[in-house]
Amino acid sequence: MDAVTTWSLIFGLGAVSFFARGSFILFLARHPLPPAIHSALRFVPPAVFTALVLPDLVFAGGRVDVGFDNVRLLAGIVAVVVAWRTRNTIATLVTGMLALHGLRLAGLG
Repeated sequence: MDAVTTWSLIFGLGAVSFFARGSFILFLARHPLPPAIHSALRFVPPAVFTALVLPDLVFAGGRVDVGFDNVRLLAGIVAVVVAWRTRNTIATLVTGMLALHGLRLAGLG
């Protein structure tokens, strides 16, 4: 592929992405969402975050690993408990990372 084709693809795909995402703001900004849709949209960020993080916690080496030797899963459980109890993002991240490194230093992973 030559440079003109590459840059055309980059700008074309960027424009399509921009207009696809911006169309919701452009066309729906003046119209209020129904209450059912508005309440359902509250669950999108946690669902996306779970879909991104959970596979990294439970899969190791291409297989499901939910045993006590999976330090990532154990640290994730600690982070979930901290998030549930404190509702503090920074405390959750710091505690999860400390748990992960502490378990690795203890020789569990």
